[in-house]
Amino acid sequence: MPLNKRRDFLKQVTGFGAASLVPASLAAIAAPVHQGKQTGYTLLFQGDSITDGNRTRNNDWNHIMGHGYQYIISSNLWCDHPSKQFNIFNRGISGNNVTDLAARWQKDTLDLQPDLLSILIGINDVATLLNGDKNYSAEAYESRYRDLLNETRKSLPQIQLILCEPFVLPVGKVKENWEMYSSEVKKRQTIVKLLATEYNAIHVPFQSAFDRALEEAPASYWIWDGIHPMPAGHALMAREWTKQVSKNLKFLK
Repeated sequence: MPLNKRRDFLKQVTGFGAASLVPASLAAIAAPVHQGKQTGYTLLFQGDSITDGNRTRNNDWNHIMGHGYQYIISSNLWCDHPSKQFNIFNRGISGNNVTDLAARWQKDTLDLQPDLLSILIGINDVATLLNGDKNYSAEAYESRYRDLLNETRKSLPQIQLILCEPFVLPVGKVKENWEMYSSEVKKRQTIVKLLATEYNAIHVPFQSAFDRALEEAPASYWIWDGIHPMPAGHALMAREWTKQVSKNLKFLK
């Protein structure tokens, strides 16, 4: 994203109310066991390994956001607008599916009281189903996801939700089972879009961004194993996320 456009985006993020944000302490932002509302604007990333990004579970600022799209997004926000000192958290955990999110939702989401919650989940639900567990059907995914969103709205009625669709490209084991992976992921993409409409959430269509990118380079350039993005893929995700969020920030005013 060009610098001037990114600054415009940040102005929209930080200008949602008449009162200016009071900077939060860096210690409070970093604390992995932080609970309770911080002064300022809080953004939380939730999901699986793509969001986890091998993040640290302590206060090591060199790795606290992990690597990946969420790192790029948070780095831009913190760098380009330091006076606001956003509270930004990453609580993605590798291997998680929707059921895993539900088991830790209170501690890792609701207790952090985010103003903006970005969720990317679903590929592990697909993998578990394809490995033979019929309890992870698309219907079960939708039901469990909706339960999470209902719980979130009840606890945090003013929250702005960002629902990111899961994605795949035909590389590695995914390519070997492309029809099954593609079919099941598409079902969950449809569900995420439906839920985004139902819950007035911002929808981030990662799959279409990756599909367009195939015009520039092969699938393995963007996603090394069909599931986990290459560095270029994470940059692509960060740009798509920022584009969709910046178009819809009127919901934060």
